[in-house]
Amino acid sequence: MAENKSLYFITFLRHGESVGNAENRLQGLSDFPLSDEGRAQARKLAARWKAENITFDAVISSPLSRALETAQIIAAELALPDPETDPLWVERDMGLRSGLTMAEIREQFPEPDFVNPYESWSENGESDWALYLRGGQALHKLLQRPPASYLVVAHGAILGKVFYSILGITPQPNAHGVHFRMENTSFSRFRYNPAAHHWRVDVIGDCHHLSVQNK
Repeated sequence: MAENKSLYFITFLRHGESVGNAENRLQGLSDFPLSDEGRAQARKLAARWKAENITFDAVISSPLSRALETAQIIAAELALPDPETDPLWVERDMGLRSGLTMAEIREQFPEPDFVNPYESWSENGESDWALYLRGGQALHKLLQRPPASYLVVAHGAILGKVFYSILGITPQPNAHGVHFRMENTSFSRFRYNPAAHHWRVDVIGDCHHLSVQNK
């Protein structure tokens, strides 16, 4: 795919289904591997991108195994460089809720009446504001690289706050405001012109490959 070498072309990808997703767990920093379905999802996306002649100059991944394995599958299928890892792209620290099922969370942790965006989430987890700042830091670090085509493989919560940074949205109390729907292996594409500080949103949450039946 021919691209303007003065622009950044950034594709953000949520990892494939993990064992934690399949068990309806709030994962956070708990390191669940991909499920067999998650691996199949990653291969479907790789096949789509291969058919569309999509390629990347570099692949950057969260070091958590569900993201890294997704990145490795796609890199291998598209003959890309081995993924780099960066801990700035890990999922939100979910505190005491990390790794628990949603039923266990409802039983053990009643929802508070009010949470401000600076307050630690889940007793000792990352606040909305801390996550937002980390997302901005991850984006800033990515943009210290030269303009090129990048694939970033990460997690729903951190990617949502990166999108906030791009779109000029700030966290609100009680997690009100804009939310982005990101299925497993859904991807979002942005392009950035650093000379004009101009962002363009090409797509958010594309997961059409998941509706393709295996032949």
